[in-house]
Amino acid sequence: MQPVLAANTALGPVKPGLPLSIFDPVPIGIDEFGMQVLIRLIWRNLLIGGEPGAGKSALLNVLVAYAALCANCKLILLDGKQVELGQWRKCADAFVGPTIIQALVLLSRLQTMMDNRYAFLLDCERRKVVEKIQTLSPVTGEISWVPDAFLPYVVAIDEIAYYSATTGDKKQREEFAALLRDLVARGRAVGIIVIAATQRPSSDIIPTSLRDLFAWRFAGRCTNDSSSDIVLGHGWANKGWSANTVSPNNPGAGLLIAEGGSPQLVKTAYLDDRTCAAIAAYAADMRATNADDRPRLRPVPAAA
Repeated sequence: MQPVLAANTALGPVKPGLPLSIFDPVPIGIDEFGMQVLIRLIWRNLLIGGEPGAGKSALLNVLVAYAALCANCKLILLDGKQVELGQWRKCADAFVGPTIIQALVLLSRLQTMMDNRYAFLLDCERRKVVEKIQTLSPVTGEISWVPDAFLPYVVAIDEIAYYSATTGDKKQREEFAALLRDLVARGRAVGIIVIAATQRPSSDIIPTSLRDLFAWRFAGRCTNDSSSDIVLGHGWANKGWSANTVSPNNPGAGLLIAEGGSPQLVKTAYLDDRTCAAIAAYAADMRATNADDRPRLRPVPAAA
């Protein structure tokens, strides 16, 4: 049965549209001129920071919503508060709440999967996961394009500080940071996309060696120039780019470093709870309908 997204419109239920692809640019909002802003997630990692209420979770939910609607990617969620990403848990391949032991088990599995993918690519004399690969028929000699054997993984983490600086003991927090650093450092080529959000990613929250690996950044409203530089990178405030200038009455607005390499003022889209629930329900049905025989990540045991 084809899934249908229930929406409160005068025309009735919204019919399924064209499938989305994680290899395509993702619309996240508008710029200061009202033009649509798109970012490409594949082979990238994104760090989202800002003060409470700045709109970090709003941007994270927009990105998770897009990934959930892509049949050609897996969705992994870690949420220390449970409720920010909780609505997406039914369409996620793995969901971990405020339990650092389960988070460590999940990241370890992703690390093992990453190593296996690199071993496969080495044998195939390839360097990265792509959307489609070219094949040559040994019988007819015809060239065709088929989907890659591996699907990308979108790993979304809300309030990374909970796992890296709050819960568990010192050894567990350090192990979490080390595992995550490995995924961010080596995972891009094999399709692992890490999107992490936190309030102030200072060195006591996220080790500098991990934070500096995020090439793409979004800084929502920050209380001072120093906090803005921690999110965007050192020196941007001196060049006139500070998230401290964003109005506290304008949640969702912030500075984005992505395609152009320089900050740009962006107003991110906002999905309310009802909209998130509707999209999540549709995405769960779509993913169940499109399920194939590809290997799946086993659920993380509750007793892990």
